Amino acid sequence: MATATVEPPSRARRRRPPPSRVPIWRRARRVLLFACLFSLGVAALSWLPAVSGSRNLSISIASVEWLRSHGGNPIATQIENWYYQLNEPEKGGPALTSLPQVGDGTAARVEGEGGESPGKATPYSPPDVNPLIHPKLPGEGVWQKAGAKVGPEPPVLLTTFRSDPEYPQFVAGVAWMSAPNTELVYTPGTAEPPEPLEDRGSGEVPPSMRKRLVATFNGGFPLETSNAGLIYRGKVVETMVDGIATVVGYRGGGFDIVKWESGTKVPKNVLFAKQNLPPIIYEGKLNPNLSDGPEWGETVNNATRVWRSGLGIDSHGNLMYAAANYQTVESLAKVLQRAGAVRAIELDINEDWTSFISYRHPGAIEPSNLLPEMYRSPERYLVPDERDFFAVYLKPGQPW
Repeated sequence: MATATVEPPSRARRRRPPPSRVPIWRRARRVLLFACLFSLGVAALSWLPAVSGSRNLSISIASVEWLRSHGGNPIATQIENWYYQLNEPEKGGPALTSLPQVGDGTAARVEGEGGESPGKATPYSPPDVNPLIHPKLPGEGVWQKAGAKVGPEPPVLLTTFRSDPEYPQFVAGVAWMSAPNTELVYTPGTAEPPEPLEDRGSGEVPPSMRKRLVATFNGGFPLETSNAGLIYRGKVVETMVDGIATVVGYRGGGFDIVKWESGTKVPKNVLFAKQNLPPIIYEGKLNPNLSDGPEWGETVNNATRVWRSGLGIDSHGNLMYAAANYQTVESLAKVLQRAGAVRAIELDINEDWTSFISYRHPGAIEPSNLLPEMYRSPERYLVPDERDFFAVYLKPGQPW
């Protein structure tokens, strides 16, 4: 009997599922994530050296400076403005009962002293500052000698006074520096002004000059922020701008604060010139545009109350430095005007940069901040510092 061959049923072919398609939005997210990680990696390569190098800055300050220098200035500025607006002080409050002591506690003039030595005129000493709030506190507005055991012509005097009747707890510190006895030197920092710069130095007071050092103070906005000019050792580092307030040092040792009108050329008698915004006081009068925010830079609004500092010059040619917390541009100008300044320039703002340091003894011994709230170390300019500054020295041959 014939048998039929039964073939096994053919195995059904399995269809492979079509390849899954990744949604476009997921692809875009992955690309964006990769781009962000790549950008962060590149940024880290720049940020890490900026905050870990040999700098006289905290990580937080260094990070903000890095952000500003890498296109993030508008972001940092906006955050800064929000912070200060949220922490804006209220008017009024309890009155102070004392002021911080400045200097060595020795008044520049003793009540009733005076008279002229035979054949010699009495050295000029600034009149005490008339306080804004009465009754005045002990020592308020009275000039004190910054150095211990200085002679009858002290190179630096210091005082404090309450700066605003509406804010009776605000205290301004003011320093006066004698033109006949001192010379002013502009000192570059390790990073400001930026490269290229010839003969930058070490960014600190040279050890060989410290025996004559009587004061140091902050040098003003970075050039990138002020959009103004700089002359250093008789050479243009950044193009000078007419109409801008300028601290000028002359060959031969003199100094002044002027409204620059010499164009882009360097006058033969100018050794250095540092600019920083328009004058806040000129020919004894406040700048009428002190309420114009953009004119005073974008770091914070001009009416925002923050740490501010300024440098003035009196009618006798002596320098006057002032600094205080919770100041507007206008209130800072009024502090300098009340102390006797006839021309003045705003310097740095914010607590990170505002420094005035005096030295009680020759050799930069026993440095002291002008106000106790100034949190930067009084040793600041005795070690390399990133920012430029001014140093005040006794003239050669002048006794301490």
